[in-house]
Amino acid sequence: MRYAFRPCHPRDPRLLLAGCLAAFAAVGRADDVPSPALPAASTVVRPTEQSWPVYRGDAQARGVAAAKLPDKLEMLWKMAVPNGAFEATPVIDSGVAYVPDMDGKVYALNLATGKEVWNYKVDSGFIASPAIRGGLLYVGDIDGKFYAIDIKTGKPKWTFDAEAEIDSAPNFWKDNVLFGSQDAKLYCLNAATGQVVWKHAIEDQIRCSPTVIGDRTFVAGCDAKFHIIDLTEGKEVAAVPIEAPTGVTPAAIGDQVFFGTSAGTFFALNWKEAKISWKVEDKGASQEMRSAPAAQEGIVIVGSRNRAVIAYDPATGNELWTFTTKQRVDSSPVIVGNRVFAGAADGRLYALDLKTGEEKWQYQATGGFTGSPAVAGGKLVIATDRGVVYCFGAK
Repeated sequence: MRYAFRPCHPRDPRLLLAGCLAAFAAVGRADDVPSPALPAASTVVRPTEQSWPVYRGDAQARGVAAAKLPDKLEMLWKMAVPNGAFEATPVIDSGVAYVPDMDGKVYALNLATGKEVWNYKVDSGFIASPAIRGGLLYVGDIDGKFYAIDIKTGKPKWTFDAEAEIDSAPNFWKDNVLFGSQDAKLYCLNAATGQVVWKHAIEDQIRCSPTVIGDRTFVAGCDAKFHIIDLTEGKEVAAVPIEAPTGVTPAAIGDQVFFGTSAGTFFALNWKEAKISWKVEDKGASQEMRSAPAAQEGIVIVGSRNRAVIAYDPATGNELWTFTTKQRVDSSPVIVGNRVFAGAADGRLYALDLKTGEEKWQYQATGGFTGSPAVAGGKLVIATDRGVVYCFGAK
C-alpha cells in the first residue's frame, strides 16, 4: 500500500463543507487503564549521545545531533520490508530504533544488528514520525488514532481518537504529549493516561509537529498562519500571516523560528514579537517547501524541491552556500558536528561540510527519502519510500 503526500486541504470531503474546522467537537478518548506518572526527568526533550527522542531531535525541532559520527561512514545493516514504504523519521533510545511503516506496522529494531525486537500492526498506516519518552512510544496513524505503545511489550498502553488523519509527529511539554491533526486541532494529552488536558483549534489542518520552547508552542498551519500558543492554557497568544499554507515543522533558536511554505518562501519569525524578521524566495521556479530546517547559532539549513540544500545566515537571511542535488529534497537535514546530512528523492544520502556545503560523502539507497536521519549511538538511521531501513556507522 502506498500513500502520496497530500497538499494542505482536508482529506475528508465533509471537512470541506464545514469551512471552519474550529467548530467541530472532539470525540477522542483514552481507552485503557492509566499508567503511572512519567518521571520528572523525562520532561526534558533533547537528544543525547545515545538517543534521538523526537522527529527533529529536540523540543525546539532544531535537527542537531548530540552524538558523533565517524569520519568514514559505512552501511552496517539494512532491513527491507517487502512492498513496504516509509515516510517517517525513526527515533532511537537505549540501543533500539523505532520506525512506523506506511503499511501499518511499527518496527522496533536492534540498533547494533538491525534485528527485529518486535512489531505492532494496525489496520491503517503511518505517515507521522514517532516520539519516545518514559518507556512509551507515541505515534498517530492516517485514520486519526493516536497510540502510546509500551516499548517493552510492543502493545498499546492507551489510544486516543482524533477526528482526522495524523501527520504530525508528537512533542512533549511537562507531563504532556502534543500533536496536531488534519481535524485542525492541536491536542495536549496527559502522556501517562491519554486524558485530554486541552485542545486548540485553528482554521485548517495541522500537518507540522508542534515546536516547544519555554511555555510556548508553535504551529505553522495549512491556514497560512503561524500560531503561537500558550501551553499552560492552550490559548492562542498570536497568529502571524505567512502568505501560504505549510506543513513544515518550525525550528527555533533563541527568539527566532524558521520554516518554509507551499509558496516556496522561507521565513524567519520573531516569536516574542510575533512578527516576520526576514523572508526569502526559493531559487528557480516556485516550489513548495516540505523540508524542515536544521538550525543552530550562525546557520540554518533546509532542503529544496528545486534540487538543492541551502544554508542561510539566521540573522539576515543571506545565503551562505547552496549544494545542488539531482532530485528534490523533501527530507529534513540533520547537523552532526561539522557536517550536515540530507537525503534526496532519488535515494542519495549526502554528507556536506557545514561551513562550505562541499560534498564529503554520498550513498545511493534503494528508493527515495521523505523521512529524515536520526542520529544516536554513533549511528545514523534513515528509511526510504521503498521500504528499506538503513543504518550507517563504523564497522
